[in-house]
Amino acid sequence: MERTETGDLIYQPGDLVVYGTTGVCRVESVTKPGLSFAERDREYYQLRPLHQDGVIYTPVDNQKAPIRPVMSREDAEALIGKIPNIRARAWKAPTSQALTRRYQEAIHSSDTMDLVELTMAIYAKREQARSRSRRLGMTDEHYMKQAERLLYGELSAALEIPYEEVGPYIASRIESKRD
Repeated sequence: MERTETGDLIYQPGDLVVYGTTGVCRVESVTKPGLSFAERDREYYQLRPLHQDGVIYTPVDNQKAPIRPVMSREDAEALIGKIPNIRARAWKAPTSQALTRRYQEAIHSSDTMDLVELTMAIYAKREQARSRSRRLGMTDEHYMKQAERLLYGELSAALEIPYEEVGPYIASRIESKRD
């Protein structure tokens, strides 16, 4: 990873980045694909998502979809270490649209702590529903899966462990803190 004269990050092929709500991607190349006459000199990142199929082309100077480096191993361990101290409470909103907006804000923030809090809030809501012999709503399920996918994908890359092992890894770390 390098910086331009203006301080902007320039990612190099092989770098792992978090791209918007796609999640972790590997930079395959920095290229000028010549998509149109007006954009032929514009540089693009060619990104390959790690946990889904496809290739993404995004302008190096894209302001709409955030792109940032994957967190470090130390930051991932610190984030997991904070989880036992987070008080999980179900998020409430006056309407389902307001709740959806709140969930979307957390997903689009590209902030890992927001993803942890969202996941824990929906988990708390799921437990409340179970205690009343009810099921969690489809909206809650959708956003919980999306938050977990983004969070686990980044933790997998930062910790250099398989995606499927992230949940058990977090659980074992939390359990060891309780002992």
